[in-house]
Amino acid sequence: MTNPAPDRLNPSLTDKISGALDDDNRGALLLAIEDAHPADVADVLEQINAGAREDFVRLAAGDFPADVLTELDEGLRDDIVTLVDPDYLAGAVGELDSDDAVYLVENLDDDLRREVLDALPTADRIGIERSLEYPEDSAGRMMQRDVVTVPPFWNVGQTIDMLRSREDLPEEFYEIVVIDPTYTPVGTVPLSRIMASRRPVMIEAIMNEDFRKLAVDAPPQDIAYAFNQYHLVSAPVVDDGGRLAGVITIDDALEVLDEEAEEDMRLLGGVGDEELTDSVFEIARQRLPWLVVNLITAILASLVIAQFDAVIESIVALAILMTIVASMGGNAGTQTLTVAVRALATKDLTTTNAMRIVGREGLVGAFNGIVFAVVMGGLTWAWYGDPALGAVLGAAMIINMLVAALAGILIPIGLEKLGADPALASAVFVTTVTDVVGFMAFLGLAAAVLL
Repeated sequence: MTNPAPDRLNPSLTDKISGALDDDNRGALLLAIEDAHPADVADVLEQINAGAREDFVRLAAGDFPADVLTELDEGLRDDIVTLVDPDYLAGAVGELDSDDAVYLVENLDDDLRREVLDALPTADRIGIERSLEYPEDSAGRMMQRDVVTVPPFWNVGQTIDMLRSREDLPEEFYEIVVIDPTYTPVGTVPLSRIMASRRPVMIEAIMNEDFRKLAVDAPPQDIAYAFNQYHLVSAPVVDDGGRLAGVITIDDALEVLDEEAEEDMRLLGGVGDEELTDSVFEIARQRLPWLVVNLITAILASLVIAQFDAVIESIVALAILMTIVASMGGNAGTQTLTVAVRALATKDLTTTNAMRIVGREGLVGAFNGIVFAVVMGGLTWAWYGDPALGAVLGAAMIINMLVAALAGILIPIGLEKLGADPALASAVFVTTVTDVVGFMAFLGLAAAVLL
C-alpha cells in the first residue's frame, strides 16, 4: 500500500512511518515512534488514509503508544480504539496520568468503557468513575486527581524528604497544595520557592494564601479565563464542600484555551465539530443546517429587493451599486463582531463598560461610513455623471456601516444575555441585518430622491 507523505512539522518522522507501513515492517515502525513525541505521531495518523492507520495499529500491536491516543482528534481516536485490543487498552489507560485516562475513557462506547474499567486496578477504576460523574467538559473531568499535598506545619526539609521518598508522584507538577486537616486547600507553594528556601523554613511562611481555586463543575470558559487572567501554572479543584478534589495544570489549560478559541471560530463560520478525518457525508451533514439558515436570510434580503423592482428597472445602475453597500456593511459588521465575541470570551466586555464600547463602535462605523461615502459617492458621480446618485450611495453607505457596527456588538451581547454562546449564529444575524438595511437604505433613498 502506498501512503501519501503528509507535509507537517516533522517530515522525517512522516517518511519513517510511511516507509515502515509500505514495507509492512514492524521493527522499523517501532523504531520510528520510539523517541518521537506522541503529538507528532498523532499528526501523522491524522493525515494518512484509513487503510494506513489500520496497518499502523496492526503492526504496533501490543506496543501501540497509549499517550498517542490522547493527542488524536476525538473522531479519529474513537475509530482507532476500536482497532486496539481491549486488554491492551486497559493496561494503557492505567499508565496514563489520571486526567489523560479520563479523557481517553470518557468517549468510549458503553461496552468497551465497562470492559476497560473492569480490567483496571480498583483504585484507578474508582478514581476514573468518580471523574466521569462530573459534567462533561467541567473542571472535574479535566483535573488530575494525583496531587502533591502537605500540611502548613511542615517545614521545607520535611517536604523535600517526602518528595524524594515517594514513588507515586505525578509525572509533572509545578506547585504543592497546602491543606488543612479537613483536606481543604489553604495555600500553594511553587516548587521553585521550596528549592530556594532553607530546610527549617515552615511551609506556612512561604505558601501563597491568595491563590485561585476552581469548582469541580466550572465550565471550560471559566478555566480558560482564570489561567489567562491570573497567569496560573496550576489551580486546585475543590468539590462542593470545599475539599481538594484534584488539580488542573497549565498544559490542560492551554488545551482548553485552544479549544475555546477554535469553538468560537467554528461557530462564527457556521461550522460544527468537524475534523479533517471526517467523511464527506459527516461534514456535509454538519454544515447543511447553517447553509439552510443562510438561504433563508438570503431569501429575506431578496424580498426586500423585490419591493423596489420598479426602481431598479428605471435606474439600472442601482443593480450594480447596491451590492457594494451590502458588502461593505457585511465586512464592517464582521470586524466588530469578531472583536465583540473575543472580548466577551475574555470577559473584557462587561455590563460596566458595554455602553461605552457600543458607543465607540458606533462612532467607528459612522466614521468609516463617511470615509467610504465620500470615496464611493465621488466615484459614482464620476462614473455615471449623476451627483444625486453618488449622494444616495454615500448616504446609504453611512447608514449601513453605522448599523453594521452596532449590530456587530449588540447581537453577541444580546445572545450572551439570553444564555447562548455569543459566537453562535452571530455572523448569520449580522449579515442579515446588513443586507436588509443596506438594500432598504440604498433602494429606498433612490426611490425617494431619484424618481
